Amino acid sequence: MSRPLEGIHVYREDPVMKGLPEDLPLGANGLESGRCRFRVWAPRRRRVEVHIVSPAERFVPLRAGERGYYEGTIEGVRPGAQYFYRLDGQVERPDPASRFQPRGVHGPSMVVDSDFPWADRCWFGLPLEEYVLYELHVGTFTVRGDFEAVIPHLDGLKELGVTALELMPVAQFPGSRNWGYDGVYPFSVQNSYGGPEGMKKLVNACHQKGLAVVLDVVYNHLGPEGNYLRDFGPYFTDRYRTPWGEAVNFDGPHSDEVRRFFVENALFWITDFHVDALRLDAIHAILDFSAEPFLQDLALAVKERAERLNRRVQLFAESDLNDTRPVRPQESGGFGLDAQWSDDFHHALHTLLTGEQAGYYGDFGKVQDLAKAWQSGYVYDGKYSSHRRRRHGTPSRQIPARRFIVFSQNHDQVGNRMLGERLSVLVPWEALKLAAGAVVLSPFIPLLFMGEEYGETAPFQYFISHSDPELAEAVRRGRREEFSAFQVQGEPPDPQSEETFRRCLLGHDHHGREEGRILREFYREALRLRRQLSPLAHLSKEHQEVLSLEKEGVLWARRWKEEEQVFLAFNFSPVRATVALPVPEGTWRKDLDSEGEEWKGKGGLIPDPLHSQGRVSLALHPRSFVLFSRVEEE
Repeated sequence: MSRPLEGIHVYREDPVMKGLPEDLPLGANGLESGRCRFRVWAPRRRRVEVHIVSPAERFVPLRAGERGYYEGTIEGVRPGAQYFYRLDGQVERPDPASRFQPRGVHGPSMVVDSDFPWADRCWFGLPLEEYVLYELHVGTFTVRGDFEAVIPHLDGLKELGVTALELMPVAQFPGSRNWGYDGVYPFSVQNSYGGPEGMKKLVNACHQKGLAVVLDVVYNHLGPEGNYLRDFGPYFTDRYRTPWGEAVNFDGPHSDEVRRFFVENALFWITDFHVDALRLDAIHAILDFSAEPFLQDLALAVKERAERLNRRVQLFAESDLNDTRPVRPQESGGFGLDAQWSDDFHHALHTLLTGEQAGYYGDFGKVQDLAKAWQSGYVYDGKYSSHRRRRHGTPSRQIPARRFIVFSQNHDQVGNRMLGERLSVLVPWEALKLAAGAVVLSPFIPLLFMGEEYGETAPFQYFISHSDPELAEAVRRGRREEFSAFQVQGEPPDPQSEETFRRCLLGHDHHGREEGRILREFYREALRLRRQLSPLAHLSKEHQEVLSLEKEGVLWARRWKEEEQVFLAFNFSPVRATVALPVPEGTWRKDLDSEGEEWKGKGGLIPDPLHSQGRVSLALHPRSFVLFSRVEEE
């Protein structure tokens, strides 16, 4: 189990409540003696009733309160009861804060029993530095496609060296096939995945095995089908637009209540589902120009709740702005989030591995780009971007290494390719080991995308299951237009087709393929070395030296902690490279060679041990890397 936090016991009122009583959360909340309390924000309505659909139909009016809230306690409503809100006696809609939608996005909401036999009382979360993330999509990770089907795989992930599962969004979306970014009920766990009970079972099992759980949440937009929030109040604004439609109203009139809705949602996952971290999708599309931004409120509320619960809780951001404000402390003008994804690291690595230069990859392609990412986190830190045709980013050198999450693959970078190809079908076998070393042995937090550890070849393509044919056709058209910037020929797979979804199911076939088994063992060994070698476990930009040898295609990095040192040499060239490198004096032990025979390689070219007088000449196989650690002299 994780280590307890010391001295964290002070509770202060969560900023989200803004003077509202904390014991009055949104949605339907069961009470003792078969009663249920309802609370909904509907400032656009003069009258709100609860329409109990089952087990016995009835209508019960709610009392109007301040700032557009309606509330009331109803007798004889127990878990399992289904209901709508009837608005002004005319239209019926599910609860915006519904805890479960058993019949999908258009059906009634269900009252849920919040009790669960949690067995994680000794779980206190993980320190940020110990995160090794494994991103998975619940629907395609197994053939069964639900939370409980993930549980049998946890032992294998733990043995691999993973410390945290990152679940792609699970908020209720239309149909049964979706990436999750079309969710329209942020508090409701997808019914086809097993609903709230199934998710709690998965989180409970993870904690019992010492694994943290990260949940991807979407606060920048809601999906198009089943999105009824505008019928209740001004959740959206026409002042801004996002790539997915209307922007959420985070800074206009009534925005305090909109903020409260989303911050309460974050606290709901942390408190009711024991989630350890939230990954905030595309925060660059959270358009908020207020003096006290929503993300700042969110971070403060989450930290307060973590203190109250005596747990470590993290917030991870996705942003394409290369802006350091999200991860800077609030006292330094930042938002106070804990870490963010580094797309620059991915793009620099991907172009070296594949040679691709279309679209935004045109800004990358040199070894010095990856070297800069290793040193700073960003490549574009205020310099000119040819793809954007303007300067991009802010300096990131002073941001601690633990605040960057890096990867060679993720759902976006794979799934937003027209055919959804993984690296395993884009690059030679040896380049997969090279990618593993570049990510796992970097000074940042590594993220693996489901199946990459054994070279999964099933694609991850974009899929939906909308019930509206016109909406499905609009999505198809949008996908075609999206790939025009990359000058990709051909027709994208039909996102509405079940076959598109089916071809994305993971094979989990590493036991049956020699290369899959070896690659998985290679990842396991790299992750073991990351934990056990102090210079690798110490996530620091300051305790490293990085060189790029552009002509040879080689990146060299030396990392240290106190007297312990390691060095890594990566050859991204398709030909053998011989380079002279400034290796400090002493004897060096080879800890990992991607071309070692045990890894189905050609055999090492560098002696072991290696003796240096301050500079050595190294011969490196094409698309390979080596890791050496200095041996202490007796």
